[in-house]
Amino acid sequence: MSDEISMEVQQQPVAVENANSNSSIDKEMTSEKQVEAEMIKQRMEEMEREAAKLRELHAQLSEDKGGDTEEERRDIDSRSIYIGNVDYGATPLELQQHFSESGVVNRVTILTNKHTGQPKGFAYLEFADVDGVNKAVATQDGSSFHGRELKVSAKRTNIPGVNSRGGRGGFRGRGAFRARARGGRGRGRGPRGGGRFAPY
Repeated sequence: MSDEISMEVQQQPVAVENANSNSSIDKEMTSEKQVEAEMIKQRMEEMEREAAKLRELHAQLSEDKGGDTEEERRDIDSRSIYIGNVDYGATPLELQQHFSESGVVNRVTILTNKHTGQPKGFAYLEFADVDGVNKAVATQDGSSFHGRELKVSAKRTNIPGVNSRGGRGGFRGRGAFRARARGGRGRGRGPRGGGRFAPY
């Protein structure tokens, strides 16, 4: 029996050592978790600062973007022309050179398909003054550019919600389905509803 007691006594210090090592491991793990938590807090604070900067920049951009008022747009439209039948290979610089004899050109916009990026075949050109518009419409309408006859007219100002017919038009999109009227009853299979099963 004395041997057994001494074994138990020897095992107790080992258990105490294991408990001490477990507590030191727990302390290391908790300190690692605390360090990790601090790092996460720092990242969150940094993200919040970046988000605040982005909100501030967005607010500044939205203030700056609202620049064109209705009057400014009408003024720009009054100094602009529509150019139709434009060659697909034409560049804004070539159009600017072609219309430079009518007046000082501020901006040339060749409209493109937003999905493919291909030109649509028409453009808008803004002059420095209204005289350029009048001169371009008078002299350049029907002129030849890249082997094509240009259609030049003064740009009209679009008014939202109003179209050329007056009022708001109905749906006139593609693919509207209109059923044809068929004689007879039933589903219209065969002459006068024949060919269907009628048990009684």
